[in-house]
Amino acid sequence: MTALRWVPFVLIFLLTGVFGIALFVDRPSEGSLALVGEPAPDFVLPALDQAGEVGLASADLLDGHISIVNVWSSWCAPCRIEHPQLMALARDPRVRVYGINYRDAPEDALEFLEELGDPFDRIGLDQDGRVSFDWGVTGPPETFIVGPDGTIIAKHIGAITPDTLEFSIRPLIAEVAEQQE
Repeated sequence: MTALRWVPFVLIFLLTGVFGIALFVDRPSEGSLALVGEPAPDFVLPALDQAGEVGLASADLLDGHISIVNVWSSWCAPCRIEHPQLMALARDPRVRVYGINYRDAPEDALEFLEELGDPFDRIGLDQDGRVSFDWGVTGPPETFIVGPDGTIIAKHIGAITPDTLEFSIRPLIAEVAEQQE
């Protein structure tokens, strides 16, 4: 009878473990794909330093390169985890990496980049989250791959892991770059 007394505790422990593991696994990149195949939303965002200049605008996505648009925040733990993958993407000459800083204090975002490095060609500050909402973002991190013509090709919800980068994002970049040639 004493062994049966431990069954509920063991079950709770196992369920907690399963749910805990699920938190650290990539969320499916299929997620909300409503904008895939559509033009990127029209937007203009201020720069992080808010010196009156434009930080990022939809026009930046039409420069003839493949664009990686990453929605991130300094307070987002998965954003910190994926940051090395963004730094690796920034070294790829076929792409431009752009950031939409989501509901963040500019000074915190700048500190985050000072600490971890800045992979972004341009960053727009989306303090109220309206532009991110137009992109269909539910929360950071979310990453979009945008073709040279401004069409959203793919969306990844959650942190980009090394496996996601190597087996999903890089092959897609290669495919789009090959079609450009």
